[in-house]
Amino acid sequence: MSAAVGAERPQVVSHVQQALSYTVFDCKWVPRSARLLCLGSAARGTGLVQLYELHGARLELLREIEKPKPIKCGTFGATSLQQRYLATGDFDGNLNIWNLEAPEIPVYSVKGHKEIINSIDGVGGLGIGEGAPEIVTGSRDGTVKVWDPRQNDTPVASMEPVQGESKRDCWTVAFGNAYNQEQRVVCAGYDNGDIKLFDLKTMSLQWETNIKNGVCSVEFDRKDINMNKLVATSLEGKFHVFDMRTQHPTKGFASVSEKAQKSTIWQVRHLPQNRDIFMTTGGSGSLHLWKYEYPAQRSKKDSEGSEMGVAGSVSLLQNVTLSTQPISSLDWSPDKKGLCVCGAFDQTVRVLIVTKLNKI
Repeated sequence: MSAAVGAERPQVVSHVQQALSYTVFDCKWVPRSARLLCLGSAARGTGLVQLYELHGARLELLREIEKPKPIKCGTFGATSLQQRYLATGDFDGNLNIWNLEAPEIPVYSVKGHKEIINSIDGVGGLGIGEGAPEIVTGSRDGTVKVWDPRQNDTPVASMEPVQGESKRDCWTVAFGNAYNQEQRVVCAGYDNGDIKLFDLKTMSLQWETNIKNGVCSVEFDRKDINMNKLVATSLEGKFHVFDMRTQHPTKGFASVSEKAQKSTIWQVRHLPQNRDIFMTTGGSGSLHLWKYEYPAQRSKKDSEGSEMGVAGSVSLLQNVTLSTQPISSLDWSPDKKGLCVCGAFDQTVRVLIVTKLNKI
């Protein structure tokens, strides 16, 4: 690992801090706006959605919506830029879609899982990814389900443990490969270190591996291109970058791993405007900004003549400690390069500005 040097290093600046009276599990930018959402759990065990607007160096609370169950995760990914509906997963296994202009009753609701929905992702909306608008949910009940909000009650796909296989807690899910109307994959990470890649076109398991430690977060560098790179973060402070362009018949995908810190890496998020830069959030309250460098050749032939991938390298651009508690969520603004929001277990939401990203 090499560190970026000199004055060109990006800086991570804490622009606004807002104390919250509840536990925040997820935070999201509202696309095409200066607004952001905090999702979480109130002390009395209900769910909260707070909508803030950024005014210079302060956040103004526009709306607070209370719901019966704590809310774990959310996405705008399966909705149009006109609608900007928010899909959420809660502690009771419910998938709900909300119109934030009229949030009293969900526009779509389904009891998706028997237990908490840990992770959610959307594709086919916001102008990102071809094909139907779909939402994927991963749950403690061991299942991963794909939903089309235009179809009531039943998932369009359900990936469950096979008979006799013990169910593993699914901690993270992500869409990828949505570059045309037919192609789409879902990647899921589990508490035992399993990573599984499901091909939704053929409804089959395309690839699986194990990184020997609970998988906290997975994300493709872009959802709407041919699978290119996948980052997976783990409980033990390591992350792995897989080159997803070349799948070897027995070795799978080439990867490089990096020990970022001693504590859990809760989340990874790629910069929307540059897919080779990504941020990881840590259990020690730190953020690390990374850049991926491609190798001279991305594939080579093995002794049998099969193509195999070649992993690149990762360099640390910057790191900063913001909190004494884990930073559990982060979301880049899709519209303003270098603007991001993160939520931590010190019950604080922070708006950050990352400088000099154009110079990397």
